[in-house]
Amino acid sequence: MGKDKNPRRVADNEAMAKLRMLKTSPQKLNLLAQMIRGKKVEKALTDLTFSKKRIALDVKKCLQSAIANAENNHGLDVDALVIAEAWVGKNLVMKRGRPRARGRFGRIQKPFSELTIKLRQIEETV
Repeated sequence: MGKDKNPRRVADNEAMAKLRMLKTSPQKLNLLAQMIRGKKVEKALTDLTFSKKRIALDVKKCLQSAIANAENNHGLDVDALVIAEAWVGKNLVMKRGRPRARGRFGRIQKPFSELTIKLRQIEETV
């Protein structure tokens, strides 16, 4: 007499992780998402490790979380994982300001963004 189990949002050979409230603009975060899209997870981890961008550490944590989800929750092989999709979304924007000349007010926007990474297990062809 309970509720039915929720259906999976991803396919059986996929896993995903989502990171919200990243203190960076979506435009800057999308540069890193483009860099790792379509790569194997080991290559993407090394690229993020040696990236000079500040937000690369948070993107790496999200990727490691997606890998852990794939391994523990869905029983996927870590060596055969590829980043199928990585997309960036907007989150809230804090509005701040600064007094400017002649009584004006300069608006300063502090954007937040979110990142979603979807991994897919590929079959090795020999």
